[in-house]
This record gives sequence, structure tokens and C-alpha cells, in this order.
Amino acid sequence: KKNNHKSQSQTLDTSTMASSLTYPIPEGTRLTITLPDDFHHHFRDGSATSNVLAHITRQFGRAIAMPNLKPPVTTAEKATAYRDHLLANLPPTLVHGSFEPLMTLYLTDNTTPEEIRKAHALGYVKACKYYPAGATTNSDAGVTDVRKTYPALRQMAELGMMLCIHSEVSTPTIDIFDREPTFIEEIIKPLVKDMPEMKITLEHISTKEAVDYVLSAPANVKASITCHHLLYNRNALLVGGIKPHYYCLPILKREYHRKALLEAATSGSPKFFLGTDSAPHTVAAKESACGCAGAYTAHAALEMYAEAFESVGALDKLEGFASFYGADHYGLPRNASKIVLEKKSWVVPERYDFGKSVLKPLRAGETMEWSIVEP
Repeated sequence: KKNNHKSQSQTLDTSTMASSLTYPIPEGTRLTITLPDDFHHHFRDGSATSNVLAHITRQFGRAIAMPNLKPPVTTAEKATAYRDHLLANLPPTLVHGSFEPLMTLYLTDNTTPEEIRKAHALGYVKACKYYPAGATTNSDAGVTDVRKTYPALRQMAELGMMLCIHSEVSTPTIDIFDREPTFIEEIIKPLVKDMPEMKITLEHISTKEAVDYVLSAPANVKASITCHHLLYNRNALLVGGIKPHYYCLPILKREYHRKALLEAATSGSPKFFLGTDSAPHTVAAKESACGCAGAYTAHAALEMYAEAFESVGALDKLEGFASFYGADHYGLPRNASKIVLEKKSWVVPERYDFGKSVLKPLRAGETMEWSIVEP
């Protein structure tokens, strides 16, 4: 419903939402959905991990832990050690009672089928991550030729293990705004043809071409979308001066790409689901002559997704995107817990602690329109 007049606040869950919501959403409206999961998260390591976990555990029940550490998580043994580190750094009190890190292996040219079997047998290694060598942060050890990974990929397909892909070529001659569509044509399409049973997630898609491909691809090929790619185009990064905290990979694109992503996310299609790609860096690493790629959204990711869905009158589609479709794709049970969002504004701090340093979150100093109601 559309309403240009001020309305009384609403308390809704998604079972009644489609017929009950009034837009614009009045202040004080509460929205209850199943506790979401984040299927792409950078926890980092060392002393900074606890700061990240304090944010993400407020709004997610599980999260896929990215393996691009220094050194990368390339073996079952390293995945176990990293999981132990994450569990040891959880907040003393968990808002939703529990939090489960879901582990990944960093795929290389030399990953063996034996290592895949060892990792899968652990039960908590849910995927392998394909980074094209040099495509993003800490990806130098990534894949140089997809065919070198085929023995490992065939073993993954046999075991039903997920392949998560950073879908951009790293070829220097390819324009940075064209690297995702090029990767789809050169790598993804042949890979899906060669291994039609492989469960694949194109992570953090950023173009209309990626949306169109995923919609046309087999049912086992799906995609995650970040909140910043739903909310922003490249003007946010470049207009009025370079804004390094909006610099991420894949880079923000033109407005028609953002609109295509938003249409896909809010369509109700199970092909698309939540993956924040929240990627923390220190202020010094971002605000430099050669700044790191990555937007930090762990402090307010769910609130940003709510804002994006509200912008097109599609809050009734948020629960499926955030809480159901990713879990279904990974073969995980949907969370039993609930989380409550409220249309209540708050101002994002300028800085958050990040180990021995600080980071600047996305939307620092700006007003958020939605809040999480603590249980």
C-alpha cells in the first residue's frame, strides 16, 4: 500500500506483511523476520576478530568465513585452526544464543581431491572459494587457470560441496567495470557446462549481466548480493571527490546495474540471497595513496538491506532473501530464532575499534533509518 499521510506505527511479521504494510513506513514500525545468515563475511584474524564478531553476531545466526587471510586457509587443518580462533573470540554473551562460523577453503591451482575430502569430512567446511589470482585483497595465491582446479572441483561436485566464486577476471587489459561480465563468459559458462552438477554461488554480483546469467542458469547456480551494491552506484565513490570507504571489489557500477540488482533481490526469486562481503580495513589502509578494497558493513548490514527493500516497497520479500534462500542453497536448516527490526533512526559512529587500530564503517556519521531491537 502507498500512503502519503503519516500513519500509526505497525508491528508486523512477514506472514501478514504483504497485505498490511503501508509505505512510507512510519517511525516505530516493527518488523519480525527469521534470523538471517551472512553467506560472505570477512572476519580477519588476530586481535581484530573480536571487534568484527561483536557486530555480526547481533544480526546473523551463521556466516561463511572468507579464507583470504595471510597466509590463506588452504587446508583442512588451517580451516580448523581458524574456526577455533573465531569461536574463541565470540562475545561472552551472544544476543541470539548461538553463532556458527561456516568455514571455507581457499582454492588454488594445487588443491587436491584428498584435501577436499578431508575438509568435507570435518562437517563445518561448507565451501571452497575461487579467487582469480590478483583479483582482490589477499588473492595472490588464487587460481591462475581454472582447468588446474578441475580434479578438486570434480571431487567437490561428487560430495555436494559449494563452490563460491569471486566472478571477475584479473587480466590487466580488461577494464575494471567489465571484469564481471568477462568472467561469466570466459570462465563461468564453460565451467557450468563441464560440471553441470556443481553447486555454485556467484558472490557479490554487481552487474545486470550477472543477474541475467543467474536467472538463465541451472537451478544449482545462484548468487549473493551485498547491501552496498543495492544502495549505491559509482557516483557514491567518485562524485565530489574520491571516497575510499566506498571502494570495494567488485567496484560499484552504473545506476542501471544497481537497479537490476535491486530488482533481483526484491523479486522473491530463490536465485538471490544475502552475502554482505563486509570487509574491514584500518582507516590508514583505506585512506592512503593506494587504498584497500572493501566496505565495512557488519555494524549495520541488516538495517541497510531493510532500507534498500523499503525503497522499492518490497519489505515483504526481505525474509526470503535474508533468511531462507541462502540456507536452502547450502542445504542448511533455516534458523529457528527471530530478529526484530524497528523503523527508528540512529547515527553511525565515525570510528569503531579494530584490534589495535580503528576502522571507519560505511555510512560513518550518517543517519540509519532502521534499527535492530535487542531481545
